[in-house]
Amino acid sequence: MAGRFTPHLPTTRTTARGGHVPVPRPDEQQPGPELDLGLTLGPLRRGPADPTFRTTADGSVWRASRTPEGAGTLRVRPDGRAEAWGPGAAWLMQRTPALLGADDDPDAFVPRHKLLAITHRARRGLRLTRTGLVMESLIPSILEQKVTTDEAYRSWRVLVRKYGEAAPGPAPEGMYVMPDARDWARIPSWEWHLANVDGKRSATVVRAARVAARLEEAAQMPPAEARKRLELIPGIGAWTSAETIQRSNGAPDEVTTGDLHLPGIVGWALAGDRTADDAAMLELLAPYAGQRHRAARLILLSGRVPPRRAPRMTPGNITRW
Repeated sequence: MAGRFTPHLPTTRTTARGGHVPVPRPDEQQPGPELDLGLTLGPLRRGPADPTFRTTADGSVWRASRTPEGAGTLRVRPDGRAEAWGPGAAWLMQRTPALLGADDDPDAFVPRHKLLAITHRARRGLRLTRTGLVMESLIPSILEQKVTTDEAYRSWRVLVRKYGEAAPGPAPEGMYVMPDARDWARIPSWEWHLANVDGKRSATVVRAARVAARLEEAAQMPPAEARKRLELIPGIGAWTSAETIQRSNGAPDEVTTGDLHLPGIVGWALAGDRTADDAAMLELLAPYAGQRHRAARLILLSGRVPPRRAPRMTPGNITRW
């Protein structure tokens, strides 16, 4: 399909330490110059100190992931070339094209508003990532329920560092792979408390961890069906399932509803209405059916947000929730 990005996918060989490094083929297709690695993979980063994500001075993005085959570290260079280490290395390498947007078609998006047309043209390097991993996006999304992002980022950071494992290979110092499902389910109640996670959110994580294998299957399902499967878990609603499936399935049409700010931002950008609710937001996005998530993402990237009338939500403690 014209305009679609096909990233570089090297073959691999196994090193003595169990890692995998790329072995280029002379006939392999190189990634196009339009790929913006930061825009594409940025949604996978949970704050500037996320122990599972790092951007280094050379522009490379490093990710530490829990794959079905075990822990793995992936490095993606600015030109799209990748290498990986650990038991999950082969799994990560096989899915690097989808991670970099090979399944995404930005040309399917037709702007119908001047702001979106300008932003779409300015952000041509944006691709919607598809990780193929559900739990690594689901758990931090649960932690982000009804708290500030800074609070949620801290909780994620504390728990991953304490119960995860050091990222394999030559990963930057301080990188960790998140705990496996069994370890998430075994975290004591007081440790959740110390990480500033209330009982409702911690119970939801534990329930999800106990059926992690079934939830991971959602990464191969159509997005609507995948969201239904996630929402069978008490404590996982429309907001959490959308935030997860957007990342795990690369779903261009899954809109985040139930968000405190997004409806007002979309309403302001497309209609000058800062009071828009979910229903109004969905009506404004209706012309972009099939690409509503991309439309919302471009609106956020445009920087056009309504002027603030109230102070930011201040961080609190778990007694507030």
